[in-house]
Amino acid sequence: MGTSGAAQGAGAPGGGPPVGVAVVVASAREGRLAPDVSGWFTALAGQRDDLVLDVVDVAAHTLPGSLDAQDPVALALRPRLAAADAFVVVVPEYNRSVPGPLKTLIDSFQSEWEAKPVGFVGYGLSLSGGVRAVEHLRLIFAEFHAVGMKDAVFFPRVLEHYDAQGRFPVDSEGAGAAAKLMLDQLLWWARALRDAKSVRPYGT
Repeated sequence: MGTSGAAQGAGAPGGGPPVGVAVVVASAREGRLAPDVSGWFTALAGQRDDLVLDVVDVAAHTLPGSLDAQDPVALALRPRLAAADAFVVVVPEYNRSVPGPLKTLIDSFQSEWEAKPVGFVGYGLSLSGGVRAVEHLRLIFAEFHAVGMKDAVFFPRVLEHYDAQGRFPVDSEGAGAAAKLMLDQLLWWARALRDAKSVRPYGT
């Protein structure tokens, strides 16, 4: 997937600039399903005119375990994350938790996450469908003063969400309804927090 804007919003229905949403693709494994899941999500979200997407794929942005703030990859990503009004993390569940590269990405930044909403699209091979990974992410992002959305999109037993021709997902209507609910919440929080920070910067 690309790492630049996937949708150019014309403006929110109620006026004001569109919400900038950074979509973090959290898997870097060979043979990963992340491009299918994130591709579906960004295509759906890209139909809205109240947001602008920027896709950040951990597979394309390898960060060092030292969490060096001056690492060239971190320096390149910092303005993109800082510019985002909100985030959506597309995350698989690995061994009941989150992928290591995603944790490194999150830990490599600080203020870029603060006082912003975070939505989640989870998937996994088991019946939990990424729930445990998302619950861990809620705690992690709370440490950075970010606001996790209550409603999320989940694909349990993700391989069953492909049809015989390999198209994803089979139940596009149900998945789309879940995504709309999450995005509506995300954009409400993004606008509210953006407006609040325009009056008083966070932490002051």
